[in-house]
Amino acid sequence: MSKKNKINNSRRKFIKDTAILTAAASTLPLFNINHAWSQDVVFDGEPFDAGGAELKLGEWGGFWEEFMREAFINDFEKRYNCKISYDGAWPWFPKFIASGDKNPAYDICNWNIPEMVKTARAGDFFMSPDEIASAIPNGANVWDFAKDTGVGLTWAFGQYAYVYRSDLVDPPITDFKQFWDKKFDGMRGTYITSNTLQMVFFLASCQAFGKDAYDLEAGYQAMRDAMPAKISDFTGNMQTLVERGEVQIGVQWEGECYLQMDKGIPVDNFIWQHQKPLLTQTHTVSKYSDPVQKKLALAYVNEKLDPKFMNKAGETFYLRPTIKNAELPELLTSKGVKNDANALDGLHTPDWNFYLENEDDIVETVNEIFTS
Repeated sequence: MSKKNKINNSRRKFIKDTAILTAAASTLPLFNINHAWSQDVVFDGEPFDAGGAELKLGEWGGFWEEFMREAFINDFEKRYNCKISYDGAWPWFPKFIASGDKNPAYDICNWNIPEMVKTARAGDFFMSPDEIASAIPNGANVWDFAKDTGVGLTWAFGQYAYVYRSDLVDPPITDFKQFWDKKFDGMRGTYITSNTLQMVFFLASCQAFGKDAYDLEAGYQAMRDAMPAKISDFTGNMQTLVERGEVQIGVQWEGECYLQMDKGIPVDNFIWQHQKPLLTQTHTVSKYSDPVQKKLALAYVNEKLDPKFMNKAGETFYLRPTIKNAELPELLTSKGVKNDANALDGLHTPDWNFYLENEDDIVETVNEIFTS
């Protein structure tokens, strides 16, 4: 019996997915083979005059947007004679669905894998990772795992970890299952179910306590056994809870841990080893954007994959590069981080199709556990 057959999807999930697909289909014009969509678009690495064209971009807001504008976008707009229309108001999935795949709401986005997979399941929205990589010069330098999303090209990443108070936790954390030690009752932390870190933590718990990463009942029991716990909405809040001592061990990704360490906060981290899921920064390029916008989008991805920009992103966000020819900044190498094949062995992209097929049941059950 297949894994999918083992899971009884709810009637509510079927109705919701059918409604989404029907809504998407109703907005789609008939494909015209003579439309500009049919033209092959590549970027050869040389800046070009886009004639003031607008590039519709979805990226994170706040400090992320400030950094991107200063370190990347302002110069990009000048060199390519274009205007980037920046939308930091996530989520972008509803906007893609409302406009349809042949009239994309955005030409390029940088977002979470679950949302982009959900969008891709609803229509023919995106170029494949291989198509993006083969259409840009720097695509030849990416590690293979950068294409594992199936829907976008990953340009930066970090590994999932626990952050823990090194002055309060003895002995140090050396195993994924120590999160459930009784001494951490009421002092452990994870996230609301809409946060990707909680989604990944749940699937990793299925793997750790069940027969495989698809063992939902094992994951549910792991969440029950983790209570009482602090439930945070985002990683910045988790940092605050750890700094205050309200959380002694929490779900996190390595970059946030390194940031607190360099601020002198008494924390350490344990990078998960039983599986090595990635927190990624991944770009999708819309398949049916007009040629100028599509070429600009490819140029945007290509320049994100430039070693110089990768170094800036590493220094600011502690992000690791997905290109083989990048040099890591000292603040990462000082933590033992390397950019070679051995360091990247076993990196894991969760099965987001499986998660999305069972999302309603997972969210409903885990929310009940968290609020009980």
